[in-house]
Amino acid sequence: MESLRELYKIGRGPSSSHTMGPSRAATQFAAQYSEATRFVATLHGSLALTGKGHLTDVAVTDAFAPKPCEVRFCMQPEELPHPNVLDLEAYAEDKLLGKERYLSVGGGTVRREGEPGAQAEHVYPFADFGEIMAYCQRENLKPEEVVYRFEGEGIRDFLSQIWQTMVSTIRKGLQATGKLPGSLKVDRKAKTLFETVAEDEQLEEREKRLLCAFAFATSEENAAGGTIVTAPTCGASGILPAVLYYLSNRHGFSQNRVLAALATAGLIGITVKQNASVSGAEAGCQAEVGTATSMAAAAVCRLFDAGLEQIEYAAEIALEHQLGLTCDPIGGYVQIPCIERNAVASLRALSSAELSRVLTGTRKISFDTVVRTMYETGKDLSSRYRETSEGGLATVYKSCD
Repeated sequence: MESLRELYKIGRGPSSSHTMGPSRAATQFAAQYSEATRFVATLHGSLALTGKGHLTDVAVTDAFAPKPCEVRFCMQPEELPHPNVLDLEAYAEDKLLGKERYLSVGGGTVRREGEPGAQAEHVYPFADFGEIMAYCQRENLKPEEVVYRFEGEGIRDFLSQIWQTMVSTIRKGLQATGKLPGSLKVDRKAKTLFETVAEDEQLEEREKRLLCAFAFATSEENAAGGTIVTAPTCGASGILPAVLYYLSNRHGFSQNRVLAALATAGLIGITVKQNASVSGAEAGCQAEVGTATSMAAAAVCRLFDAGLEQIEYAAEIALEHQLGLTCDPIGGYVQIPCIERNAVASLRALSSAELSRVLTGTRKISFDTVVRTMYETGKDLSSRYRETSEGGLATVYKSCD
């Protein structure tokens, strides 16, 4: 399994697959052909169909700047090695210097066509979460201790930076007003949600409102192209931060406890990346929001010092009941239904953790089983429901509008 550094990435929204990945590919390609005077980028598949709404063209041209880049959108149906394909060409005036095909495979990770897997070094000798659990039990380790052992001491500083960025994004989002960029003219709602929380409300109602406000804050910053942390993606970046921020404020958890929860959530995330996908274009929103909900549910359990079985059970519940969740963003923007979906998933993460606390020891299904099922389900989903905006809410909204 790969490093948590390949799961948690600090970058620019609104999409890890459509913005961060293509930007990374363009940066690599530009360095490879530093003598080029201009570039051509051709977007295929989901990158072409929803690239405008995801600001893919902006991300690519910015990465090549100050040298010019022409961005082309290939809209016709075609056989592709992955739903997110980007062809890059380098020219010296009119002479072709070279070309490469990149696949944006989710979470901001890219690889060249033909490469066997992600470019990241695999630092964990595990195939799935079951093997992680067995190792923890054999070595008498907590999940975060596995992370610290295999990643090295520097991982603590990395996770601290990730946490501080998450906090900064939430606080910034809670102050922002106005409309999000794009033709949908969606109002920012995080500040309104936060300011309508009343001191005399019941704790349950306050909890729901605050969680939603925090999830909206990050998701709206992402939709506006702001700085966020992929957890595991941009489109699902609001869930884990919202849960951690709310619980750390309410219960006064130490930073070390929060970092332990981040590390535990990371093990869930890299398990999904290893055995399935976190790309909405490849497996639907179940791969993004579903995975993020599992990560957050596991983090909740770790915050309250739950055992391994409860952590796994919470992650399993969170993902199992989002199987089949489609990715059908209206207009290609990471706004509707994405922002509200992050808020609802934050609530679901807490519910999953609580259910696992009560029912641990009674379950019949492992987290690894649900991960494999999620991937098979994603492959069976029509491409219309995998981040192409060709079906579901995206098309119904157009006809009603």
